[in-house]
Amino acid sequence: MLSLTPSLTVPYEAKVAFLFLSIIEFAVGILTNAFIFLVNLGDVLKRRPLSNSDLVLLCLSITRLFLHGLLFLDAIHLIYFQKMKDPLSHNYQTIIILWMITNQISLWLATCLSFLYCAKIVRFSHTCLLCLASWISRKLPQMLLGAILFSCICTIVCLWDFFSRSRFTFTAVLSRNNTEFNIKITKLNFFYSFLFCNVGSIPPFLFFLVSSGLLIISLGNHMRTMRTQTRDYRDPSLEGHVKALIALVSFLCFFVVSFCAALISVPLLMLWHNKVGVMVCIGMMAACPSGHAAVLISGNTKLRRALERILVWVQRSLKVRSDGKEDPRTENGHEIGSS
Repeated sequence: MLSLTPSLTVPYEAKVAFLFLSIIEFAVGILTNAFIFLVNLGDVLKRRPLSNSDLVLLCLSITRLFLHGLLFLDAIHLIYFQKMKDPLSHNYQTIIILWMITNQISLWLATCLSFLYCAKIVRFSHTCLLCLASWISRKLPQMLLGAILFSCICTIVCLWDFFSRSRFTFTAVLSRNNTEFNIKITKLNFFYSFLFCNVGSIPPFLFFLVSSGLLIISLGNHMRTMRTQTRDYRDPSLEGHVKALIALVSFLCFFVVSFCAALISVPLLMLWHNKVGVMVCIGMMAACPSGHAAVLISGNTKLRRALERILVWVQRSLKVRSDGKEDPRTENGHEIGSS
């Protein structure tokens, strides 16, 4: 049977390195997702019609901004975690629960994006599947609204369950003045709340796997067709398949890594009090949303062109400043030459 062990002190160097890494990940995540948000918001303000994929990316970037904010709060909280007597403070539990709920919303939005890719790219032969693909393309805003409403319902249920268990824990702590018993009750209630909040992620994850599988099968069939026809020129359909698969597979990899890191951090925190291990897990969780945002920017034509325009503007600005500093014809020299 595992016994409670005292919290080990994390070295000061490890705290500084973790804080530096958290600031970098937070800055990169905010910049990439804010870029996606601002580019699409600019089209909305200019009254340009947003495509269905741009609408999903707009909503997805908003949830990613909240994710990075929560993870940065988690990192700041963990740096000063050594000074707390309670291994699971209420504030820390609240941050973790909110992160799981926001991550679930992000999963639903990614599932809507995978549905859209299937409807636009996969070539269905059955009439029912063709009608379903056409319906998804036309009703994607309603699907997004439904996903958000379902996520809101899950959020309310999860928060109600979490705070009701917290109230029960507080009552148990008042009724029994036993430190070890109180800590066990706190850990057990948090573990149940953690599992309960993750139940809502099962349906969108299964839908995401099915839609991604359809894209992989469609890409395989398309590649076989190209071999039989021996095409040598670039096929736009093949490029669409590959870009969609890169976006979905990268999200799947990042989501699995982030989810596994969150699962591993729970026993590291509650059983072994390994703060360094929890810091590593949080660093992995923070790197995943920004990594997928970079993949989305590189695979989206509008976002990539907007980024290229920004880079060209920055390059020209730096060149103008450097030319101004290196110009030998200063104001005094010009006056001397003219005289």
